[in-house]
Amino acid sequence: MNRKLINWIGLAGVLALISYAAAVLFSPLSYPGYNWMEQAVSDLSADSAPSRHLWDQLSAFYETGSVVCTVCAAVFVSEKKVSTGQFRLGIYLFTIMNCVSNVGYRMFALSDSGRDIAGLQEAMHMAVTGCVVLLSVVSLVLLIIAGIRDRDVRGPGIWAAAALALMLMGPVGMAAFPPRYFGIFERFSTFSAVGYNAVLGVYLFNGFNVAGAVRPERKEEC
Repeated sequence: MNRKLINWIGLAGVLALISYAAAVLFSPLSYPGYNWMEQAVSDLSADSAPSRHLWDQLSAFYETGSVVCTVCAAVFVSEKKVSTGQFRLGIYLFTIMNCVSNVGYRMFALSDSGRDIAGLQEAMHMAVTGCVVLLSVVSLVLLIIAGIRDRDVRGPGIWAAAALALMLMGPVGMAAFPPRYFGIFERFSTFSAVGYNAVLGVYLFNGFNVAGAVRPERKEEC
């Protein structure tokens, strides 16, 4: 295909995943005593965390790349009328989720590595998390249903199902296993959304080139 700039920007989603993974893997090196099996990823970026500076360095492209990638994906599917209105709505909501996550967690970072959830800062952090989770679940469900109804976007639908399954493994695992394993299952949830960003980036890079997906004259199906 003849790729345009907007398609190349899809690679930002893949680079964002690499940036996030690097931050999760290497930031604990600057946090003495950090237990990745027990503690949340957000503890690494807390205001008081000794790893905050390294986290900001390693995750710099993740925070920007995720938003840029999903916004471009939303613009592309909107202009090209990719698949159905339901599919595009799923992409839009997933894009909004990334924007809420990027802005919300910057404004309301944990102040004390997750140990004190009594203050306003921590309460707002949890409120942002609730919005992010809700938008993620709704958007992924819409993409799954769209994939079932329209074989042209079945690929993104299958990946959405995989992302949702990983996301749900987080709370299920946290409830079923002792607190010392909290960090393991929390990472299933966090990586699910970041991973789907990369998936959308790849599809954008390839112009969502599934047979018949791009049809400007296609009737709206919701």
